[in-house]
Formats: sequence, C-alpha cells, structure tokens
Amino acid sequence: MFSTLAIVITLLLLMFFAYRGYSVLILAPIMAILAVLLSGDFLSSIPAYTDVFMSALSGFLLKFFPIFLLGALFGRLMADSGAATAIANTVVKKLGASKAILAVILVCAILTYGGVSLFVVAFAIYPIAKDLFKAADIPKRLIPAAIALGSFTFTMTALPGTPAIQNAIPIPYYNTNVFAAPILGIIGGTIMFVFGWLWLQSRARKANAAGEGYGQHDDEDEGQSLGSQKSISQKNSSQSNIAKSNLATEAEARDTHQTSFTIAMIPLILVIGLNALLTYVIFPSMDFRSLQTQFPDLNIAGSLGLWSIIISLVIACVVLILLRIGHWANLQKTINRGTYDSMLPIFNTASEVGYGAVIASLAGFIIIRDSILNLSPDNPLISEAVAMTTLAGITGSSSGGLSIALSTLGEDYLRMAVDAGIDPELMHRVAVMAAGGLDTLPHSGAVITLLAICGLTHKQSYLNLAMVTIAIPLIAAAAVITLGTLFGSF
Repeated sequence: MFSTLAIVITLLLLMFFAYRGYSVLILAPIMAILAVLLSGDFLSSIPAYTDVFMSALSGFLLKFFPIFLLGALFGRLMADSGAATAIANTVVKKLGASKAILAVILVCAILTYGGVSLFVVAFAIYPIAKDLFKAADIPKRLIPAAIALGSFTFTMTALPGTPAIQNAIPIPYYNTNVFAAPILGIIGGTIMFVFGWLWLQSRARKANAAGEGYGQHDDEDEGQSLGSQKSISQKNSSQSNIAKSNLATEAEARDTHQTSFTIAMIPLILVIGLNALLTYVIFPSMDFRSLQTQFPDLNIAGSLGLWSIIISLVIACVVLILLRIGHWANLQKTINRGTYDSMLPIFNTASEVGYGAVIASLAGFIIIRDSILNLSPDNPLISEAVAMTTLAGITGSSSGGLSIALSTLGEDYLRMAVDAGIDPELMHRVAVMAAGGLDTLPHSGAVITLLAICGLTHKQSYLNLAMVTIAIPLIAAAAVITLGTLFGSF
C-alpha cells in the first residue's frame, strides 16, 4: 500500500515541478529515489539509482541516441541551409494570405514529416506565420495552435513512415517499423488534420464576426507577454530567453541563405523514400544469418526498423550538405549546433525511462500494472492507449510517456496482443497515437516553448492549442482502436 502511494506521490510531484520549470534531468532521479524511500526501503535507495536508474537510462541511450542525434542534426541543416524557409515561402505563395491557417499547418507538416525537429520548425515558421496572420487579419492567438497542429500531431504520431522519435520508440518492443499499420495511420492522421483545420477556421471566422483582428503586438509586447502570466514566466524565463535568442538566429539564417524549393524538398523525400525502400525492398531481400552468427544476442527483427531510419537520415544529411556546398555560412557551427540540439531531448527522455525502471522495480507497481493491464482484458489496445496517454500527460512528453510505458509494460502488451490475435503493428500505431494525446497538458515543455516563441500566454492561446493537440488526437486514436478492433491491422 505504501509503495503504491509512493509511486502516485512522486508522479504528481514530477508533473508539478516540471510545470514549475525544473529540469527532468534532476527531477527524475530525485523522484525515483524518493519513491524508494517513501516505500520504506531506505537501504535500496542508492542501488536503485546506480544500478536500476542508470542501467535503464544507458539502455535507452544505446537504442535511440543515433536517431535523436541525426534527427536534430538534419533539422539544423534544413534550417541553416534555408531549405525550411524555401519550402515555407513556396507553400505560402501558392496558397496566399487568405489561407494563412492552412498554409502554416501544411508547411509545418511537410517539414516535420520529412524529419525536421518540431522545435526547429516552430522557430523557423513563426515569423512567416506572424506575417501571414497579420495580412489576413487573423488573431495572433491562433498561431501556436496552427503550428502545433502541423508539428505535434498527425506527422508526429499517425502518418506511416514519419521519422519522429515517437514513431521509432515502439520498434524494438514490437519488432515493427515506422510504417506500422499504414492505412489506419493515414485515417487517424486525416482525422487530426481535417478536424483540427476546421476547428481553427471556425475560431477565425468567429473572431472576425466579433470584430477581432490580428491585434496589437509590437516587439516590446511580444517580449513582455510572458511576464503577464506569472505562473509561467517566473518559472520558465530561461526557456523564454532561449526562444528569443534562437528566433533571432533563425531570422538571420533566413536572410543569409537562399535555396530553391526543388532542392529543399530532395532531403525530405530521401528520408521517407529511402526508409520505405530499406524497409520493404532491401532488408527483406537480405540474408542476415551470418550477422546473427556474429552477434548472437542481436534482435534482427527489432533492429531493422531502427537501422532504416538511421541510414535514411545519414544519407539525407550528407546529400543536403553536398547540395549546399559553397553556400554554408558556417557549416562547422551548423553541425555543432545540430549535435548539441540532440543532447537535452535524449537525456530528458532517458532520465524519464530511468525513473520508470525504478518505479517498475517497486512492489507497489504490481498493483498499478495489473490494474492497467486488466482495464480491458479482451482488448489490450484500450489498456495500452490509456497507459500511454496517461504517462505522456504526467511527464509532459509523448516520447517520455511511451518510453516509460513500453519499458515497463511492453513485454506484457506484446504477449497480450499475441494471445488476442492482434497484429503488433496495430499495437505500435495505437501506442504512438495515444501518447500524442495528453502530452501537451499545460506543463509540457513543448507547449511552454512554443508559447514563448510566439510571445503569447496560456490564457491567450492554450484552449485552441489543447483542442487540436489533445481532444482531436484522442478522438483519432479512439477511431483507430475501433477500426483495428473490428477489422484488424491494415
């Protein structure tokens, strides 16, 4: 009983302090040790950190570090080469200011589906979105929701082949790949895109009917708008400063680099195209018996999906560098920045995995685990979805929630899926889509950073952001679960 209560207390504290702006790097180990101490096992507190926590952290790094690193590097190369801006300008030019909301959504979707980090996209697209919304006289408060819809939702969790880390995390647990349950993913992604877009359009029309336009937002107001929200600004001032600094850097990159739309699209197409080619053509035709002999402990089926992402990102990065040879302002600086950009996200997520491993080692976790697994004994898809989105909400991170849930319950869910005759690909897609539900609660780092970039507050923008990143994605996940239950994986 005390052990279970300790888990609940530390989960709530983790969420509370994350909202207050404290780093998960220090929160996760503290909360893990506190859970052990509150359980009454004082002697095990240090070994729980050195052996359990750090082993799980290093295990996550071992599996996913290349994807975090290459993804961040690719995003930085796309931004600093001017490729991201070229794509944005072309889409905006084709659609025009009258379709500002759709233009922002599509630009963000193209970039994130092609492998560009959602944070890089937010920094690069905000200035363009600001000009578009101002020209169309659409309230600025809708910009975060438009960027989030294109970056945080269907291209991150639903569309088959997306190289987002969220789509890669289930691979070693379910022996799947990033194209798992492709048609169901497309259906779920379409629901998110269409209903999210219609929602934002309806909000814009309602604002227009009420006489609300873009509003007065000069540079000083944007820099100070976070200050009007005391519960956020005082606790996340460093994130706001980073946002403004990076925004200036992105503006400088846009002014100094020019590239064509065709060249800008080549690396994005390579990421998805090569991934599909490796997954469905090259790897299936190869004989891995010699490799299995050389590495007897290697899980070939669980590694192929990760290998295809790694190879695709490496080639896309190299091609992008070569395409812009002679036009880089400072290639060394870009590569270094891309490398450093990967450090905080992966160590944050790995720390959350370490916390989850310590929690899973406690006696009280058995009660929680059994309660979750028995939530819907005949349909593990429902239990899985609840576990993923709940932990994503607590950690404020879809990747963190996925990692904790799968590291502690992944084997159980795979067993349940096999027993119920459910394709692991369906389990993969539901897990990822569900994790993209409650991950954007107010304490989410992604939400706080996006609002800081846009110079807006939770009070101004969060309701619409939550609608397109929480409510509608959860509806889409429910639709995929229903279709998968009735017709299986497809």
